[in-house]
Amino acid sequence: MILRHDVTQLEPLLDKIPAVAGRVGRPRRRPGALLADRGYDHDKYRRLLWQRGIRPVIARRGEPHGTGLGIFRYVVERTIAWLHGSRRLRIRWERRDDIHEAFLGLAVCLITHRHVRHLC
Repeated sequence: MILRHDVTQLEPLLDKIPAVAGRVGRPRRRPGALLADRGYDHDKYRRLLWQRGIRPVIARRGEPHGTGLGIFRYVVERTIAWLHGSRRLRIRWERRDDIHEAFLGLAVCLITHRHVRHLC
């Protein structure tokens, strides 16, 4: 396993974004904005996003917390925390990808079931 810093994978990630569903007509190839934390605060990455037509919403270093990005990022981090609540997903014991993906799908079904149960 090769470990890499997240920032080094920004450009390959942007290249692999699938078409974004939305309004009727030709689907968008890129999202309208990208939310990121202070680790991505560099002019190089902001220019890279602007060149691709993506508005960077990146927290600036040295400024106090409370920029408002946490409202949106909280949803993602909360969901990952719920997935880690499943013991088999917290530490990956399975060597086979298909078994791990099956447990991931089962955990997502259980999380969704809990949410739907509260709506009814």
